[in-house]
Amino acid sequence: MGSSGPSGTVTGRPAPAALPPSLRARLGPIAAAAALLVLALGLLYAGHSGPGRADGWIRPLPHGVRTPWQTFALATDYLGEPAGAVMLVAAAVTLSLLLRRPRAAVLTVAAAGSAVATTTLLKPLVGRTINGGYLSFPSGHTAFLTAIALVLALLVTGRLGLGRTAGLSLVLAAALAAGAAMGWAQVALGAHYPTDTLGGWCTALAVVPATAWLVDGVADRMTGTGRREPRGRHLV
Repeated sequence: MGSSGPSGTVTGRPAPAALPPSLRARLGPIAAAAALLVLALGLLYAGHSGPGRADGWIRPLPHGVRTPWQTFALATDYLGEPAGAVMLVAAAVTLSLLLRRPRAAVLTVAAAGSAVATTTLLKPLVGRTINGGYLSFPSGHTAFLTAIALVLALLVTGRLGLGRTAGLSLVLAAALAAGAAMGWAQVALGAHYPTDTLGGWCTALAVVPATAWLVDGVADRMTGTGRREPRGRHLV
């Protein structure tokens, strides 16, 4: 939709992009590499029911960590549960609308849904299990929280007009912080192997940029801002 001018008329100016132009060329290769890593890990651990060699390197914490770490782990895990996820998505959507970024609001819902749907689809395909048969790869909790962090980082990048280096640094830092926090919580609570959380993190890195590109493409087509005049024709 175009923005409104002082008189209330539509100016025809498109809404700010969900995927800031400064990051499009940078996030594409990162998303592709993340998707390949998810595929590689999925093939490596397909059908497994125990930790792999890489999981042993990370040294997962014992189950039942003590307070205050247990409280932190449970609180972080709650953000990936249905009630906590709904509240987090609602808060991000509200913030996007308050900042007049409707595409970011749409992206919040679409990216969170895509990340969770992708992990849900991959789990039975990979077939890795933990705790007596629970499907574990990739971690949906980790994918969800990382997706929300990525959306918020893209929102801030666009809002502040950050350049490629600053914007990419913010996006990757936000993704790493969210992924590390939720990944640690999942391992500490015994819900996932470390490589499950890595798979969830990479799933979000692959899905969110693609979803943002799709949101912008659909919005541009709906508003006509993506159309170009054929060569040789000019408006008088």
